[in-house]
Parts: sequence; structure tokens; C-alpha cells
Amino acid sequence: MIEVRDLAYTYAGATSPAVDRLDFSVPDGEVFGFLGPSGAGKSTTQRILIGLLRDFEGDVSVLGHDLRRPKSSFYEEVGVSFEAPTLYLKLTARENLAAFRGLYAGATEEPDALLDLVGLGADADTRVSQFSKGMKVRLGFVRALLNKPHLLFLDEPTAGLDPVNARLVKEVIRRRQQEGTTTFLTTHDMSVADELCDRVAFLVEGGIRLVESPRALKLRYGERRVRVECASNGALESREFPLEGLGENAEFLRVLREGRVETLHTLETTLERVFIEVTGRSLT
Repeated sequence: MIEVRDLAYTYAGATSPAVDRLDFSVPDGEVFGFLGPSGAGKSTTQRILIGLLRDFEGDVSVLGHDLRRPKSSFYEEVGVSFEAPTLYLKLTARENLAAFRGLYAGATEEPDALLDLVGLGADADTRVSQFSKGMKVRLGFVRALLNKPHLLFLDEPTAGLDPVNARLVKEVIRRRQQEGTTTFLTTHDMSVADELCDRVAFLVEGGIRLVESPRALKLRYGERRVRVECASNGALESREFPLEGLGENAEFLRVLREGRVETLHTLETTLERVFIEVTGRSLT
């Protein structure tokens, strides 16, 4: 779906490139996360991949299209949701989707069905100027689904959403993947990436440090130990044991038998901690 080789881009007047010699590919049906702090080059890369920036160095192919000269058919196949939604504030939610729907030559989704997907059905006839930030984010998200895209570009798709509505958006992304949609997701929210992405790329100062699955990264950088918290004699006692041979560990089995277990979990690291360890940078 996406092939990038030796990609570099420098903005006019800048002394250093915004992205510097990137190499990665995204296969059909994958949710691919592009992760990094603000200014890392995530948005620049996305602008190149959707054809907004064309004077780049290197080779970029998206759905077989040459991104230096994309044909109009390219935009029939992709959907884009920006972090700051671009919407017509004087129109209602339904009117916005109807207006954008008219730009496509191929089959499109029904606006009301899309609004229902993200809990906006009751607000279909409300002017967008009266929407909260979270409502605009959800409307911008479903606008990207109008043309039934093969490839979705999502920039911080859950930013500004409460947990319930963030869950709605993530469920839609998962369902679309099950139906065959490929997603390129840029974010600095590691919990979103951990939940949704098959693979992630760590981007810092315009360069990719690694590309791997979240699970593989957490296993590689986490501790192979289990922590047990038990209530004993009115106090909470915490013990750690190695995962190797855990089923035959006499002390571990004794703790399970004799104590009242409050919590039991592996010492798995988080994706954010892995990012900091690999890159030496935080996400802020």
C-alpha cells in the first residue's frame, strides 16, 4: 500500500530537513503507527503521503501512485482525517458530509449511517459552529470514511475525545481493518498506538529509530518477572518471581495458597517507556 525509500524533505528557509532519509513500507490491511513527539516529522510525512508536499527527495509510492504527480483517482482511494478538522461551521453535520460526499465520483457511505457510528446521529441537523471540539473531531473522522477508502490517514484520531467517544472511534478503526482497510496513523499517544497498531515506527528529529510490533517491543524491553500482592496479617505484601519455571516455584505456589491475592501481573513495560529507552526522548 505504501512504499517509501530514502525520503527527505526540507521546508523553504529551514537549515535542516523535517524528515531525513526515511525507509518504510506498509502492507495491505495493516494499521501502521507513526509515533513521535511534536516536531518529529510525523505531519510532514503524512502531507507527503497524501500529495500535499511534492518537492521531496527519494521515492514514494502510495497505492501504486507516483506522489509527485498524483492523479485525481488517487483521492478516490484514500481518506484523510486531520488533527484539526476542516469543516464548514455554518452547515449542519449532515450538510457537511453531503457536501464532501459530492466531491467523489465513486460509491460513498450514507451520511446518517456515519454519524450514528460515532454517536452524532442526534446532532445531524445541528450547525457545526455549535459543536464541541470532541464533536468536531468525530465529524472530521467520519468525513474521512465517506468514499469507502482503501487507505486511511489518521492524525491524532482520538485527540480531545473523552474515553467513551475515543472507544467508539477505535472500534470503527478496528472494524474497517477487518473489512480490509489499511490505516496510517500518526500520534504521540502511545496507548492508542498500543491498542490499534500492528507495527509502529519511532520517529525522532526526522529519522526513524526502529519499526516493530508493540507486543514484540514490550516483550523485548520488559522484565520477565511476575509481581504478586497479597494481604497478610493486615498488611499488603508484594513479591516478585521470575517467569521461567513459575509453575514449579515452591515459594510462588506457597504465596498463592497461603495469602489472599490482591493483584497478580507480569512486569510488562509500556510502549511509552520503550520509546524513551530507545530514543532517549520523551513524547512532550
